[in-house]
Amino acid sequence: MITRIFTARVPDHLHDEFRAKFIEISVPLVASFEGLRKVDIAGPSQSNPAEFVMISVWEDVRSVENFAGAKWNKAHIPAGMKKYITDCHVAHYENIDIS
Repeated sequence: MITRIFTARVPDHLHDEFRAKFIEISVPLVASFEGLRKVDIAGPSQSNPAEFVMISVWEDVRSVENFAGAKWNKAHIPAGMKKYITDCHVAHYENIDIS
C-alpha cells in the first residue's frame, strides 16, 4: 500500500472557505477512485497555522496513478481549488506492515 500526503498552505483569510471546499470537492473526488483504502483531512494547528493536509492510503502505485495521472508524484489540485493555495507539495510512502 501507498500513503500519499498532500500539504497545502492557505492564507488565513481563506481558511474557512478552503475548509468547506476541501470537504465538498476534494474528499469526494479522491473517494471516487478505486484503490483508495482511506482518506483523512486535517487543518491548521498551533504548530502549523497555515497548512491543511490530506492523507490518503492506496492499494498500490497503479491506484495512485489512476487518481493523479502519469505525474502522480506531483500535487493534483481539483478545479476551483487552486485559488486558495499559495504553496503545496505531495509525498508518497510505502506502508510498513506492523501486524
